[in-house]
This record gives sequence, structure tokens and C-alpha cells, in this order.
Amino acid sequence: MRAAVIAAPGRAAMASAPLPRPGPGEVRVRLAGCGVCASNLTPWEGPEWMRFPTDPGGLGHEGWGRVDALGAGVTGFAQGDRVAMLSDHAFAEYDVAPQDALARIPPSLPDGPVPAEAIGCAFNIFRRSGVGAGQTVAIVGIGFLGAILTRLATDAGAQVIAVSRRPFSLRLARDHGAAECVAMDDHWAIVEAVKAATEDRLCDVVIEATGKQWPLDLAGELVREGGRLVIAGYHQDGPRQVNMQMWNWKGIDVINAHERDLAVRLAGMREAVEALAAGRIDLDALVTHRFPLDRLGDALDMTRDRPDGFVKAVVLT
Repeated sequence: MRAAVIAAPGRAAMASAPLPRPGPGEVRVRLAGCGVCASNLTPWEGPEWMRFPTDPGGLGHEGWGRVDALGAGVTGFAQGDRVAMLSDHAFAEYDVAPQDALARIPPSLPDGPVPAEAIGCAFNIFRRSGVGAGQTVAIVGIGFLGAILTRLATDAGAQVIAVSRRPFSLRLARDHGAAECVAMDDHWAIVEAVKAATEDRLCDVVIEATGKQWPLDLAGELVREGGRLVIAGYHQDGPRQVNMQMWNWKGIDVINAHERDLAVRLAGMREAVEALAAGRIDLDALVTHRFPLDRLGDALDMTRDRPDGFVKAVVLT
């Protein structure tokens, strides 16, 4: 099969790899594509802990496609079934996963990208956030994840204040239901804008969705006393410092909303697929760029550079 590898920092290449064989309880999927995740960017830069080249297909974890082969003992799936999967080598034409790491894609959902793992992350973060009707919620960072969280919070009856750097992202947030949009430029101007929008109460819940130090600092400022700070950004590029004096004084709850339990991740994926089938999530507005597999490097560069109009890239096989 053809598979992409990261050959060196900032350089992707194509390789030929053996077709994976499904073991007992496993399913092989002929991949239609895989989403490109912001978590791919730090490995793409080449930190000290990375080893190159990566395994064929490595870093790809948002794959979808059709069941191609079944290992011994697999039940509930048949060849040709359309599925999304939890796997780690989906930047390739084929990948293998346990049968309990698959989410079925219903026939009612048209052909097209289904990065269900990424959408499932948003659903799991939202569940951990405890957002309810009547609350004021700030979402710091509006990309793929932030836009979906804006929609989910709005649908739950919350008032969403979107804080983001790009004018395009703020328009995206407005389209997904944000009541207020604030440009992420000047730290204290943002705090004052949120105070003005909340009559000085600040926010019941703040979701930080960037994975960067300054937005994390800002998010702490925007939480009201006794409120909740939800860390949805993936902080993988080094340690962070926090203003514990402020967090302590405010008495806020701090939730790290990343899930590692397979069953929880799969439940989020299944909820995501159901939401797509019901039309609750508009992927046409969110999957803005599509690349062939042999242009994975371009997809990663665009995910890093985030030009105007960009939300999420996928590679198609």
C-alpha cells in the first residue's frame, strides 16, 4: 500500500508499506481519508523527542473509510461497511483497528469527509464542560474545535462570547451562533470587552481551545469567581505557567477535557456521527481544504499557517 511518512522536520514523503493484516478481533479499513489535527504540528516541527522517519501512516488518527477485511472473531461488521476509526496510522491507504474502535457511518450520511475522531473530541469536551441553558460561555480560539463547541453551547441555551485572532474565525463563530465576538489582540481590552458584555460578572464557563500560553492566561482572567475553566487546547510543546494566585482567589474549577479512555472516545465519535447524520454539524463550513495523500506536507503547512478562510484540512486517499 501507499503511505505517507514524516521523513524529517517539515518534510513528508510517500512510502510503500506492507498491507496490514487484521488480527483476531481486528478490522482492516480501506481508508477514504484522514483529518489533519493541530496535534500533528509539534511532531511536524521536529522536537527533540521525535524520531524520523515516522512509521508509515504515522500521526494520522482521524481516519474513515470502508471495512476491507475482518480478523477472526469479528462480529457486527461486514466488508463494505462505512466506518470511522480510532487508529494511529491513518495517513495511508489502509489501517487496522480493533472492532471496538470503530463507529459505523449510516447510509443516510452522504459520501465525503467524516473526521469523526475530531468531532468526537468536541462532543467529549462539551460534556466535560457542563454548559447549560442561561450560562455565559467564552470560547477562546475559534478553529474547527472552537466552532463546533460554539454550536453545541448555543444549542444548549448558553450565550457564547467568541474570542479569536482572525476576522474570518470571528465570522465563523457568528455563523455558529456566537452572541458576541471579540478580537484576540490586546489582553486587557479583551477582558474589558467581556466585562462589558456580562455586566462585570465575567463568564460562568471559559473554554480555552488554542493550546498556547497567552490564551490560557487570558482564559483564566475571563472566568467569574466560582466559575469553570475548561482546557480543550492541546498543550504539547512544553510546560505552562498559570496564575495560581488568581485561580485560587477566584475558587474556579479547572477541567482538563482531553479523554484517553477508548470507550469514552468511541462514545464521542458515535455521538458525532449521529449529529452529522441529523444535520446538527455542517462539515461543509468546517472542512475547508482537501489534499491528496501525497500532499500531506502541504496540508500540515496550511494547518500551521492558517491562511484566511482555513478551518480544517483533510487528506484523501
